[in-house]
Amino acid sequence: MISRKNASISQFIIHKVGNKFNDTKNAFSDKTVDFDEASYDLMLPFLLRPFGSVVQSYRFNHHANISLNEINSYSTQLFADEGSFIEVSKHIVTHLYEQSSSANIKTGDVLVVLFEGIEFRDITTNAIGIFKIESKVNFFQTYLENNSYDVLVQKGISSKKVDKGCLILNQSDGEGNIILSVDNNSYDAQYWLNHFLNIKYADDSNNHTQQYIELCKEFSTEVLKTNYGAQERNTFLAQTIDFFKENEVVNVERFRDELFEEDKHKREFDNFKKEFEGEQNLVLRNQFDVAEAVVTKEKRKIKTDIKLDTHIQIKLDIDAPDASAEYLERGYDEEKKMHYYKVFFNAED
Repeated sequence: MISRKNASISQFIIHKVGNKFNDTKNAFSDKTVDFDEASYDLMLPFLLRPFGSVVQSYRFNHHANISLNEINSYSTQLFADEGSFIEVSKHIVTHLYEQSSSANIKTGDVLVVLFEGIEFRDITTNAIGIFKIESKVNFFQTYLENNSYDVLVQKGISSKKVDKGCLILNQSDGEGNIILSVDNNSYDAQYWLNHFLNIKYADDSNNHTQQYIELCKEFSTEVLKTNYGAQERNTFLAQTIDFFKENEVVNVERFRDELFEEDKHKREFDNFKKEFEGEQNLVLRNQFDVAEAVVTKEKRKIKTDIKLDTHIQIKLDIDAPDASAEYLERGYDEEKKMHYYKVFFNAED
């Protein structure tokens, strides 16, 4: 995540990207935008706000040679020569246009921006921002005509959130430039992340933590919920989050042995882990440091509701992983021919 308190925009340009599958063309600007004060004060936080909460970072990727990654090449050129900004920004839009692999890829405005004063992990650096605005919103515009005010509807960019955006920092580690990305209109994540940017997650504790939690989430749904019910799924997820909160380092074998008592469940988890690694084309580490920020973020996403077809919902507290086993029982009523849950408690609000 970044801090934008000292950030500023040094160059900013807008182009339009089309789609080669529906005969819409690119349209290029020849000059950068000269902001008035009000527009600038609204634009700067609009562009950078999404990256304040981004936890994971990416690095450029290429199957043959990283220097052949187009956006890596363009960003290197821009960092070395800001005078090439307008020309290179057009190349970026052309590259984005070439990635429109179907008529479903949306056209839109592309904003290419040079930032200064971006703070990331106690380092201040400059950065390149690439943003695609795919959705316009309706708003009312009032105007004065013949001594009377009237109103009309216009379309514009919402200042609430960007559709797609990336921030390429002029800061690198052993894997290359640090890249942050957001996609609030992720109808085709492959188009933005893999085809246009061609980036991969950084090999760090954030990524290791994220991947392992994703494994656990999929296992809880595809195996536990399917075979043993929603209560087992939610209990497992609560115990997973609790394990990550209580340990600075995750050892995979210790995790499995603590969360599963029966060898049958341990085998199910091991088998699913192998399938998950094959499908995702990755190898999960047997031991890694826990990224607390990732755990906190993933915890907010996890839903622990048990939704019943009788219009009743049971919500389990993810911060109390043992409560479900102690105070919730699942059974089957032979007379009614229905499943049931029995809940124990001392008092109710």
